[in-house]
Amino acid sequence: MTRSTTDPMTVLTGMYAAEAAYLAAGGPGNASFELLAPFFHPSVVLYQAENLPYGGIWRGHDGMERFFRAMSDTWEEFDLLEQRFLISAETAVVHTEVRARARATGRELTFPILQTITFTEGRIAEVRPFYWDTAAVVGICTSTDR
Repeated sequence: MTRSTTDPMTVLTGMYAAEAAYLAAGGPGNASFELLAPFFHPSVVLYQAENLPYGGIWRGHDGMERFFRAMSDTWEEFDLLEQRFLISAETAVVHTEVRARARATGRELTFPILQTITFTEGRIAEVRPFYWDTAAVVGICTSTDR
Protein backbone atom coordinates (compact mmCIF):
# COMPACT_ATOMS: atom_id res chain seq x y z
CA MET A 1 0.00 0.00 0.00
CA THR A 2 1.44 3.39 -0.90
CA ARG A 3 0.55 6.69 0.66
CA SER A 4 -1.55 8.91 -1.56
CA THR A 5 -0.96 12.11 0.39
CA THR A 6 2.09 14.17 1.15
CA ASP A 7 0.43 16.32 3.81
CA PRO A 8 2.51 15.80 7.00
CA MET A 9 -0.43 16.27 9.39
CA THR A 10 -2.45 13.62 7.53
CA VAL A 11 0.53 11.27 7.64
CA LEU A 12 1.06 11.83 11.36
CA THR A 13 -2.57 11.46 12.39
CA GLY A 14 -2.83 8.35 10.20
CA MET A 15 0.32 6.89 11.72
CA TYR A 16 -0.82 7.53 15.31
CA ALA A 17 -4.21 5.94 14.53
CA ALA A 18 -2.48 2.95 12.90
CA GLU A 19 -0.15 2.64 15.90
CA ALA A 20 -3.15 2.57 18.26
CA ALA A 21 -4.83 -0.11 16.10
CA TYR A 22 -1.57 -2.08 15.95
CA LEU A 23 -1.20 -2.02 19.73
CA ALA A 24 -4.91 -2.76 20.31
CA ALA A 25 -4.54 -5.83 18.08
CA GLY A 26 -1.76 -7.12 20.32
CA GLY A 27 1.28 -5.31 18.91
CA PRO A 28 4.49 -7.10 17.97
CA GLY A 29 4.08 -10.81 17.47
CA ASN A 30 0.30 -10.56 17.32
CA ALA A 31 -0.52 -7.79 14.84
CA SER A 32 0.93 -7.16 11.41
CA PHE A 33 3.38 -4.30 11.01
CA GLU A 34 1.63 -3.72 7.66
CA LEU A 35 -0.78 -1.47 9.58
CA LEU A 36 2.11 0.96 10.16
CA ALA A 37 4.37 0.37 7.16
CA PRO A 38 2.55 2.72 4.74
CA PHE A 39 3.35 5.72 6.93
CA PHE A 40 7.10 5.11 7.03
CA HIS A 41 9.46 5.61 4.10
CA PRO A 42 11.32 2.35 3.32
CA SER A 43 14.62 4.00 4.38
CA VAL A 44 13.20 5.53 7.60
CA VAL A 45 15.69 6.11 10.42
CA LEU A 46 14.69 6.41 14.08
CA TYR A 47 17.28 7.71 16.55
CA GLN A 48 16.62 6.82 20.21
CA ALA A 49 18.84 7.90 23.13
CA GLU A 50 21.44 5.16 23.66
CA ASN A 51 20.78 4.73 27.40
CA LEU A 52 17.09 3.89 26.96
CA PRO A 53 16.08 0.20 27.06
CA TYR A 54 15.15 0.58 23.37
CA GLY A 55 18.00 2.94 22.56
CA GLY A 56 19.96 2.99 19.34
CA ILE A 57 19.41 3.63 15.67
CA TRP A 58 16.58 1.75 13.97
CA ARG A 59 16.60 1.64 10.15
CA GLY A 60 13.99 0.69 7.57
CA HIS A 61 10.70 -1.10 8.05
CA ASP A 62 12.47 -4.09 9.62
CA GLY A 63 14.16 -1.77 12.11
CA MET A 64 10.87 -0.07 12.94
CA GLU A 65 9.22 -3.43 13.53
CA ARG A 66 12.08 -4.44 15.86
CA PHE A 67 11.79 -1.05 17.61
CA PHE A 68 8.07 -1.60 18.29
CA ARG A 69 8.94 -5.04 19.71
CA ALA A 70 11.57 -3.45 22.01
CA MET A 71 9.03 -0.81 23.12
CA SER A 72 6.46 -3.53 23.80
CA ASP A 73 9.03 -5.49 25.81
CA THR A 74 9.73 -2.35 27.88
CA TRP A 75 6.27 -0.87 28.39
CA GLU A 76 3.10 -2.57 29.57
CA GLU A 77 1.23 0.66 28.81
CA PHE A 78 2.34 3.69 26.80
CA ASP A 79 -0.48 6.22 26.58
CA LEU A 80 -0.26 9.44 24.57
CA LEU A 81 -2.14 11.89 26.78
CA GLU A 82 -1.80 15.13 24.86
CA GLN A 83 -0.05 16.11 21.64
CA ARG A 84 0.85 19.43 20.08
CA PHE A 85 2.08 19.75 16.49
CA LEU A 86 4.19 22.35 14.68
CA ILE A 87 4.38 21.37 11.02
CA SER A 88 6.02 22.73 7.90
CA ALA A 89 6.19 21.19 4.43
CA GLU A 90 8.94 18.69 5.27
CA THR A 91 9.36 18.78 9.05
CA ALA A 92 7.18 18.39 12.12
CA VAL A 93 7.84 18.94 15.78
CA VAL A 94 5.54 16.96 18.03
CA HIS A 95 5.29 17.50 21.78
CA THR A 96 3.68 14.52 23.49
CA GLU A 97 2.80 14.00 27.13
CA VAL A 98 3.13 10.28 27.85
CA ARG A 99 1.94 8.14 30.74
CA ALA A 100 3.68 4.78 30.75
CA ARG A 101 3.91 1.69 32.93
CA ALA A 102 7.13 -0.32 32.85
CA ARG A 103 6.62 -4.01 32.18
CA ALA A 104 9.56 -5.12 34.37
CA THR A 105 8.67 -3.09 37.48
CA GLY A 106 5.01 -2.10 37.17
CA ARG A 107 6.01 1.47 38.00
CA GLU A 108 4.40 4.42 36.18
CA LEU A 109 5.79 7.70 34.95
CA THR A 110 4.32 10.69 33.15
CA PHE A 111 6.86 12.49 30.97
CA PRO A 112 7.19 14.68 27.87
CA ILE A 113 8.78 13.67 24.58
CA LEU A 114 9.61 16.19 21.87
CA GLN A 115 10.14 14.65 18.43
CA THR A 116 11.47 16.12 15.23
CA ILE A 117 10.08 14.22 12.26
CA THR A 118 11.06 14.70 8.63
CA PHE A 119 9.12 13.56 5.59
CA THR A 120 10.23 12.25 2.22
CA GLU A 121 7.86 11.33 -0.60
CA GLY A 122 4.86 11.78 1.71
CA ARG A 123 6.11 9.41 4.41
CA ILE A 124 8.00 9.63 7.67
CA ALA A 125 11.71 9.47 6.82
CA GLU A 126 13.45 10.38 10.08
CA VAL A 127 12.41 10.55 13.73
CA ARG A 128 14.49 12.06 16.53
CA PRO A 129 12.79 11.89 19.94
CA PHE A 130 14.12 14.01 22.81
CA TYR A 131 13.20 12.94 26.34
CA TRP A 132 13.16 15.47 29.19
CA ASP A 133 14.74 13.00 31.63
CA THR A 134 16.08 9.74 30.24
CA ALA A 135 17.42 8.78 33.69
CA ALA A 136 13.87 8.82 35.10
CA VAL A 137 12.66 6.62 32.23
CA VAL A 138 15.51 4.15 32.75
CA GLY A 139 14.96 4.26 36.51
CA ILE A 140 11.34 3.14 36.42
CA CYS A 141 12.19 0.43 33.91
CA THR A 142 15.02 -1.06 35.94
CA SER A 143 14.46 -0.25 39.61
CA THR A 144 12.31 -2.67 41.57
CA ASP A 145 11.75 -0.22 44.45
CA ARG A 146 8.06 0.65 44.68
